[in-house]
Amino acid sequence: MQIAIAALGTEPKDELKEKARRFVSTMTRCNRQVFILGGYWGLMAVVVDEAVRDGHKVVTIIPEGAEHVITPSEVIRIDTGCDPRCRSVFIARSGDILVSLGGETGTMTEIMMAYAMGKSVYVLTGTGQNTDRLAQAFPDRLDERGFGEIHYFDDPELMAREICKKYYGKDV
Repeated sequence: MQIAIAALGTEPKDELKEKARRFVSTMTRCNRQVFILGGYWGLMAVVVDEAVRDGHKVVTIIPEGAEHVITPSEVIRIDTGCDPRCRSVFIARSGDILVSLGGETGTMTEIMMAYAMGKSVYVLTGTGQNTDRLAQAFPDRLDERGFGEIHYFDDPELMAREICKKYYGKDV
């Protein structure tokens, strides 16, 4: 399974870093995944490092202007030459599902895209980021057409366990 991860591109607070680590750790107990992220900085770097440490495959889809960023040697790196918004299309399209671990406009763009593409979207709330507001504005679905599914969790381990149960039939 390929999981697109939408996450904050700036330096997160320690509490948010810990939530991201707990999500990856719980997913590791379920199965090895392919994680697809938009870079190697901010919260995305925390997820990449944790996922690589736990033996997951990781793909970073790097936007133009960030080609200088050095990723771990275990990471599959794609330099798109695209601006960050264009790069977000590749992230949303490449995942079987999309998981938001908290973020701002870029993360919300990826959530909206994945939903519009008919994918299941899992949003971590209580992150202190603007993505937390989505649960208040769109509790059941993002629009009346209901292309995809949106699920909100305030506990990263519970979110990961739900994904494991739904897609792998495993209780972890």
